[in-house]
Amino acid sequence: MALIQSFPDLWLVSDQRNDAALEAALARLPRGSGFIYRHYHLPDAERVERYFQLAALARRRGHVVVLADSALTAREWGADGIYGAPLALYPRRDDLLRLATVHDMAEIAQANRMGADAALLSPAFATRSHPGAPSLSPLRFRMLAKHAQMPVIALGGMDAAKARRLDWQHWAAIDGLS
Repeated sequence: MALIQSFPDLWLVSDQRNDAALEAALARLPRGSGFIYRHYHLPDAERVERYFQLAALARRRGHVVVLADSALTAREWGADGIYGAPLALYPRRDDLLRLATVHDMAEIAQANRMGADAALLSPAFATRSHPGAPSLSPLRFRMLAKHAQMPVIALGGMDAAKARRLDWQHWAAIDGLS
């Protein structure tokens, strides 16, 4: 695992929807939280520029910065880790934190095999990004999470109230934190 002081409980995930509020959201997060930079919607040059703006702010607040991209790009950009589908985390190297996106038992098994450092299990609740799509119930979320061999981060419709309802230590949000 990458060298981080402690594994963050709270993670902010970037998205086109929350871009305008990211600076304020990063400043409000408790020191040492996590930030996952995606910004798939931007052209390459703009994506790089926006990453460095936000990563600088995140680092000033002591946040862990994870990039949704390849390990090579994460190292070039100075990220602490990568985020993506479990199979995208291979080959395993110990210098980067590896966060796997998982939605079902098969993907949890892949994350276990790939040695992911954490898994973002979603959708815990209904989300604006996937209106009408089925979500995991708290019971199903817990049933799936118990099979992970790493910390599980709840994602999907999450905010502080839902994290309390789920009674889950690690959680992430797009809209719920911005």
